[in-house]
Amino acid sequence: MKPPKLYLSLLLTLLGLQATAQFRVYSNEFLNIGAGARGLSMGSSQVASVSDGTSGYWNPAGLVGVKDHPELNLMHAEYFAGIGKYDFASIAIPTANNKRTIAVSGLRFAIDDIMNTLYLVEPDGSVNYNNIRAFSSADYAMIFSFAQKLKESGKKNVHFGLNAKVIHRNVGSFAKAWGFGLDAGIQIIRNKWRFGLVGRDITTTFNMWSFSFTDREKEVLYLTKNDIPVKSSEITAPRLVLGVAREFSLSKKTTLLAEANADLTFDGQRNTVLHSKAMSVDPKLGLELNVNHVFYLRAGVNNFQKALADGDTLNQKKVWIYQPSAGAGFKVNNLTIDYAFSNLANQSNPLFTHIFSLRINLVGDKKKND
Repeated sequence: MKPPKLYLSLLLTLLGLQATAQFRVYSNEFLNIGAGARGLSMGSSQVASVSDGTSGYWNPAGLVGVKDHPELNLMHAEYFAGIGKYDFASIAIPTANNKRTIAVSGLRFAIDDIMNTLYLVEPDGSVNYNNIRAFSSADYAMIFSFAQKLKESGKKNVHFGLNAKVIHRNVGSFAKAWGFGLDAGIQIIRNKWRFGLVGRDITTTFNMWSFSFTDREKEVLYLTKNDIPVKSSEITAPRLVLGVAREFSLSKKTTLLAEANADLTFDGQRNTVLHSKAMSVDPKLGLELNVNHVFYLRAGVNNFQKALADGDTLNQKKVWIYQPSAGAGFKVNNLTIDYAFSNLANQSNPLFTHIFSLRINLVGDKKKND
């Protein structure tokens, strides 16, 4: 008796990387999930307005908004009823004159307790469920960021930032990959207008995979007519994110920030609002109501796609779908708590996720600083 092909197919899907280096659509997509409940609740529209420690993810130029004291950001989220776990942490440290900021960010997206049935069947053909083993598929990234003010004046401020990121991905003991890439970003602030531009993977990001199977695992894969990968590599194509934001004064203590982003990808045609063989454009929109810099209300929408309409048994009618999000934030002294409520699939069975993040200003002891 052979191991069930369904489980083998699920396992090999995780390992199904082509043997030659090329641009891959959706390569390293875990780096496009987002960071911080503020950004996720605003539909991931951040490149123009972000100015906290999560800037190392959204736009490194925004890190110059971290002033006077180091800032710590923490976030945890669980997707698909806890199957996928996503964590983000960063620390941003400004220089003494607040003209430069350095930061380190870490991300992890993992699916744990995946069942490995390669050893399910004994050599004599009997099934032994005690041989089922669990493994994890995890993606990691470390981002080292640097930001500097290029121009500071009453009417116009220009900030620049650079990221160097190291990527590590593994699928149990079967496959491991290492990659490296660079990002660069700029922000221009003119009165109440903010403009942002980020180039991600500007030098392309190269992932090199290596595979490790035991002789018994190779035998099972061979008998079930599955390919046995040896080495593989993939290249993540550059992408550009453009953003514009404006702050509107509603009263002396209340403002409304509106931001629009356009995510431009060049790795093949995607299911986006505008697309071609050369480029795809994914728009994102976000709003933030700021009440006295203490309480915040946010909303956003992104991920516009055409999908088959619910209830259409002939699978012929297509409709536009999108991913809405909402959230709130509350600041108490040096601590800011942010919450996001995000929808991962807005058809008849939406998948909602609750996301919390913390932002802490690491202010020292005043007595020691005096």
